[in-house]
Amino acid sequence: MPHPTGPTDPNVNALIRAMKKKKEKFYLSLARHLSKPARSKVPVNVTKIGRLANNEAVAVPGKVLGSGQISKPVIVYAVSFSKEARKKITASGGKCLPLLEADKKARILI
Repeated sequence: MPHPTGPTDPNVNALIRAMKKKKEKFYLSLARHLSKPARSKVPVNVTKIGRLANNEAVAVPGKVLGSGQISKPVIVYAVSFSKEARKKITASGGKCLPLLEADKKARILI
């Protein structure tokens, strides 16, 4: 049985600690998802964000990839964005923001 490990990126570890300090259910849930091993994290495509979000804020505990199209202006909070995803989100009138600035009203996409 492999030894369980968490994220090794120091930026993600700092983000997890900062979210745990806030001690609110929304941030604790994001910290729990960020603490999972990399093999269980699935990157989210722009298509999924466009399909599930209706002009609202979305929090993605991982990376956003640029596969597909998005036509709605959506505010996306994520750990990282690919160049293509950032282009497509801003072209549709949305915003790409770091996960630490996530609004508690944002919907968590996994």
